[in-house]
Amino acid sequence: MSEQEQVGLSVLEYLYRDAGNFKTHGALLLSGYEVGAEAAMLGCLDWGRQFVAEQIGVPSLCEAHWAAVGDGPSDLDHAYHELSCLRPANPNELHSTAHGTLDALLGRMRAAKGRWDVRLSPNCEL
Repeated sequence: MSEQEQVGLSVLEYLYRDAGNFKTHGALLLSGYEVGAEAAMLGCLDWGRQFVAEQIGVPSLCEAHWAAVGDGPSDLDHAYHELSCLRPANPNELHSTAHGTLDALLGRMRAAKGRWDVRLSPNCEL
């Protein structure tokens, strides 16, 4: 077992990809580590890797995305974010503040499975 797994921190890597395929990446440090947690998450998501960030308490990347592309909301935007991976935290990340627990996030994803609600995203009406 690696040092990162022993200390029990995970990193959720995710992104917002607009319909023009412009991407903005994000990462969320979580307390807890569980082998198989990424597979459990994938089993809850739409189209393999898609989720509504606002529904599960994951910070939306849309504002950062619009700042990065130098534009505001457009017809290229939508309500979904995409899971890149879930991995153990690396040594540089061990001193950051966790954004909740892996168990709690998994619980919210399981509750949303098959019931993802795009209306919870401000991008729903774009």
